[in-house]
Amino acid sequence: MPYLDLAPIRRIRGTVRLPGSKSISNRILLLAALAAGETTVRDLLDAEDTRVLLEALRTLGVDWRMTGAATARVRGTDGAFPVKEAQLFLGNAGTAFRPLTAVLALMQGEYRLDGVARMRERPIGDLVDALNRAGARIEYLGAPGYPPLAIHPATVSGGGSVRLRGDVSSQYLTGLLIALPLAGARTTVIVDGELVSKPYVEITLNTMHRFGVEVARDGWSAFTIPAGARYASPGEIHVEGDASSASYFLAAGAISGLSGGGPIRVEGVGRGSIQGDVRFADALAQMGADVTMGENWIEATAGGEARSRGRLRAIDADFNAIPDAAMTAAVAALFADGTSTLRNIGSWRVKETDRIAAMAAELRKLGAAVEEGPDYLKITPPSGSGLTPHASIDTYDDHRMAMCFSLAALGGVPVRINDPACVAKTFPEYFDVLASVSER
Repeated sequence: MPYLDLAPIRRIRGTVRLPGSKSISNRILLLAALAAGETTVRDLLDAEDTRVLLEALRTLGVDWRMTGAATARVRGTDGAFPVKEAQLFLGNAGTAFRPLTAVLALMQGEYRLDGVARMRERPIGDLVDALNRAGARIEYLGAPGYPPLAIHPATVSGGGSVRLRGDVSSQYLTGLLIALPLAGARTTVIVDGELVSKPYVEITLNTMHRFGVEVARDGWSAFTIPAGARYASPGEIHVEGDASSASYFLAAGAISGLSGGGPIRVEGVGRGSIQGDVRFADALAQMGADVTMGENWIEATAGGEARSRGRLRAIDADFNAIPDAAMTAAVAALFADGTSTLRNIGSWRVKETDRIAAMAAELRKLGAAVEEGPDYLKITPPSGSGLTPHASIDTYDDHRMAMCFSLAALGGVPVRINDPACVAKTFPEYFDVLASVSER
């Protein structure tokens, strides 16, 4: 297996311009494809997950073209994809697979959706059940509740209410919200149970608003699509920098600051961000970081108390709202002064890999004591001589595993990252950017 050996990083400081957000990029691309009119999308992420969706849209008859390094022009279809029979391969891109499943259920076509082996292990049954109850005809081609799927012509008329379980993945709700305006009738989505990853639903509602569809909501339990809703191009739209990617560099600034490094500034997200993962800055501040924020930037280093002790503070916190950035907090816990507990992260189980199991296994390689629960992790950093050197970190074809464990090199030890190319899913240049702000 290919690997990347990272030498110990003595300190880190500088400025990083973030790539576009995957979550925002794929929502905007799909809405632009469904809208009336032509949309210019600027600062678009160029990575595996966006390429997968763009290729799928082209297969479905959507006319788009790149007009610059990070700019796409998409000609909308006014709610009806021209191609009514297609086979789509969507890799391991949940932000493409789940919303497209819902949209294609309303397209009166014959479609097959599949992905990599891990995608066939990621549940989709709650979304499919909700769609089928609303009139869709979706069939499992393998294990019930999981891809691959066959979507058959059917009439999803909307109207009334649709019930959806909320405690597995917010992408199910995102898919329904994006698709239901195509039905034309006033429809309410009722969420059963606690909704996970609420900030990602906020992103969905915000981008739908920018394409002309206003969703009324009753807290986090009911969302109503108005009758006659129709997507319309805003003409031009910009993609924010990726707040999840910002977490690696902000944590690096805080960790490096313990020994005189930092600060690190990330540009592309800040106070004006619509992404929930900017709240990672709050978690980092709880750990003793000194965090400052502007409208479009965030800066972090170690606070005075943490710097004087040479350790961050251990935390006990609920990370349900920011599960992706929580992975970075788990690695930052290696540099804390005691046991940190990350709670309410059960959604990690159905991500690109079972992230709870994967994080526990790899943290132990670095010398941490880890208690793994159904929806939590307790992490006690190694005592004595520090992190275990020359740990060989497996990444499980999960981009975030590779990126967050690179921070172990800030512990003064060499670390090997296996399959580093998996970062292509969202941040192909990650290791080059990390090197550009590192001193060894």
